[in-house]
Amino acid sequence: MHHDHEHPHADIIPPRSGTAFELRAGDTMTVIDAEGGQVADLLAVSKADIREMLSSGRTLDYAERIYLTTGDKLYSNRSNVMLEILEDDVGRHDFLLTPCSEATFRLCYDNEPPHQGCHGNLAAALKPYGVAEDAIPVAFNCFMNVPVDGETGKFRVLPPLSKSGDRIVFRAAMDLIIGLTACSAPASNGGTFKSIQYKVN
Repeated sequence: MHHDHEHPHADIIPPRSGTAFELRAGDTMTVIDAEGGQVADLLAVSKADIREMLSSGRTLDYAERIYLTTGDKLYSNRSNVMLEILEDDVGRHDFLLTPCSEATFRLCYDNEPPHQGCHGNLAAALKPYGVAEDAIPVAFNCFMNVPVDGETGKFRVLPPLSKSGDRIVFRAAMDLIIGLTACSAPASNGGTFKSIQYKVN
């Protein structure tokens, strides 16, 4: 267990890595951008049936907007509520773009060395729970700032609006397996790679 003066009992996800853990129905999970300007890809999988997992398409359909914040619910591919956002210091997160992967670095970054990205980190962290790499859907990208032009639909990936210590708090609506990363893509994180903290209550 890592300790931090600002957030006692918070666990630390080192830069460009990921982890997985279980969350019971009713538990709260706080994701903290300890240093500011760092994205955390969040995936939720039903503990009862790992084929049920977070769905960007269904969640955005029911929310009727692409920027989710306090009071919004994140739904599964079976239209069950998985997580509810209880608190949100930032108000700008992304639920459109896929977790960065080895292919992201191959296709989008000329000068970056290869990296397995959040997709690879999620796959590795969730493998012990039986989740196959190809099953990983779009994650909820905490703190990721993707403004979309309302006319053309063109989007940009800008540095997160989150400042040091900003957080987003979720409550689990069912027993879940959570995958969580400190994102690996330069553009998403303002060009530097930082850690992410989380705690479960």
